Order: sequence, then C-alpha cells, then structure tokens
Amino acid sequence: MAENAKWYVVHTYSGYENTVAASIEKAVENRGLRELIHEVSIPLETVTEITDNGPKTVERKVFPGYVLVKMVLTDETWHLVRNVRGVTGFVGSGNKPIPLTDEEISALGVEKREVVVNYQVGDNVKIINGALESFLGTVEEIDLDRSKVRVVVSMFGRETPVELELDEIEPVE
Repeated sequence: MAENAKWYVVHTYSGYENTVAASIEKAVENRGLRELIHEVSIPLETVTEITDNGPKTVERKVFPGYVLVKMVLTDETWHLVRNVRGVTGFVGSGNKPIPLTDEEISALGVEKREVVVNYQVGDNVKIINGALESFLGTVEEIDLDRSKVRVVVSMFGRETPVELELDEIEPVE
C-alpha cells in the first residue's frame, strides 16, 4: 500500500493548520490507519525579520491555509480528513482530490532526497550536458539545498562562473 501513497493538499481555515494537522495525526492513531495515512506536513520556511530589537528568526508558513497529507486515497481516508474540524476540503475538482506531481513535491521540498556528489570545491570537472557541453572548469561552490553547482569556465580567455545542475558535470581524472 505504501507505494500507492500520494501527497494531497487539504484546504483549512486560516490559522487552523497546526490544529488540523494534529487532529489528523490523532485520528490516524486512534483508528489505526498509519498504513493508509503516512504523513501530515505544514511547509515552513525560516525567515529573518528585522525589528526594532534587531534581527529575529521566525518560522513562517509557506502556504497559509493549507496542509499536505501523504496518504492512500480511499473512502475511509477521504472521510477522515474531510471531517476534521477546520478542514474546508481537498484541493481538486469537486469531491475528487488531485495528488501532487513529483515535480511539485520536489519544488515544495516536502520530501528530502539525499544527494551524493563525487566532486568537491576546487575539483576539475567536465560539463556533460547543456549549452556548455564538453567545457572544462573548476568547481567554485556546491549548493545542495538548491541542487546547483557553480563552475568557473574559461570562455574567450576569461574566467566565467556558470551555475549548473548537480548532475550536469562529472569529475575529470
């Protein structure tokens, strides 16, 4: 059943996201539905706000009024989530929830995928994809959070930094 689980977006009253998430979790535990409803998530971002008292780090909801639920969609799970106090419905057409696509899930950063790269800052690499294919360069910066790497390439006698995807380069032996 776990491979059939997909992420769905649940619309809630604004400010009820935490209550809805906790209520869904509690209902799942009480009814023993952990194999059908796997995870409940509220996407948060850490923001530094500048106030009169100086900078303050706060966690802010990325999508106020929405909760993400990873579940296997059945009549039972649909009713459980839909009947939680504070839920106004699923995102989708009519009563048919539409699951998030893999691209949407990765863009939201809900599911973290571990990325292992076989190069590091200072290594000589070859670009294997894109407009600069077969160019050689040196890794200047690796940003795993954004899945990007900055490579300095020599073009027309000038050192030019280029931002690429992590899988668009390979180390040169």
